[in-house]
Amino acid sequence: MQKYIYFFESLSIWVGRAFGWCILILTLSVTYEVFVRYVLNAPTVWVFDMMVQMYGGLFLMAGPYALAQDAHVRGDVLYRLFPVRAQAWIDLTLYILFFFPGMLALFYFGYEIASDSWRYKEVSWNSPARIQIYYFKSLIPLAGGLLILQGISECMRCILCIKNGEWLNRHDDVRETEEDLIRKAREAEREKEVLKN
Repeated sequence: MQKYIYFFESLSIWVGRAFGWCILILTLSVTYEVFVRYVLNAPTVWVFDMMVQMYGGLFLMAGPYALAQDAHVRGDVLYRLFPVRAQAWIDLTLYILFFFPGMLALFYFGYEIASDSWRYKEVSWNSPARIQIYYFKSLIPLAGGLLILQGISECMRCILCIKNGEWLNRHDDVRETEEDLIRKAREAEREKEVLKN
């Protein structure tokens, strides 16, 4: 089971990192647009649409990555006080009751939206550039599918925790600065205790 968990987790992390490059493209395109608009007085008609698609793609594909890193926002005021097995039961129940129905709807209706868009080769009607957006709409069911796969991985992780009484370690990737500061503070406290003894 661990092999499948780590495979799905690795896939989500890889996709998240790949789409993370959208941030660089967004930054460069905004910089370019600001320069040509305000310095050269020659605004473009295509940059806004490209930025919307880059941000949309990043937002959609960051979901599986965030789930794989356990980085989604949660109100864990009471949750973190529960025993680990109780946490796993709560997570498993919530995945089954709420997560999977939502992600199945995203995949199903996203597929309908994307297939309709491909059928009539949809273009953006908000822009004079009239860029094609059916490629972008293909990301909707893809994100839903990846979230379903990562959700299956999370359910397997919960089942293992219920059996073993401890959470399976996650692949390390980017961590919040706060976590590093907390870890360093704990290490400093341990060193002080060792020196006192």
